[in-house]
Amino acid sequence: MKETLSPENRRDIVRYRLERAEDSIKEAKYTYDASMYNLATNRLYYACFYAASALLIYDGVEASTHSGVKTQFSKLYILTDVFSRELGTILNILFNLRHSTDYEDFINSDAATVALYMPRVENFVQSIRDRINQSDPEYLLK
Repeated sequence: MKETLSPENRRDIVRYRLERAEDSIKEAKYTYDASMYNLATNRLYYACFYAASALLIYDGVEASTHSGVKTQFSKLYILTDVFSRELGTILNILFNLRHSTDYEDFINSDAATVALYMPRVENFVQSIRDRINQSDPEYLLK
């Protein structure tokens, strides 16, 4: 049986995941500038994954796999119109792209794809940060 998180532990994990999301965006930019497009795609996906999982944890929802995070995010925030369908699509596309470029032979990302998704991922992470701040303006402050 899993242990229930205390409010302090939950807050710490949410903050940590959002920091990881921001770091992943920085890493995506760095690897994009180095023409490492598969790795940049990986980091863009992880920025979304960390942000989505932070919001799920904030709302007390457990998802222990990547597919679980994607499914719960869609069910709780996209299908209920908390966020736009475009936000859900970004997570789904990057989930599939990251899986293909990481695990399939001869599948590569390119500069145009990374450049297309970079601002969208930044918006994804910021939208989640804004949602948490709207619910509890003091929550993300250190």
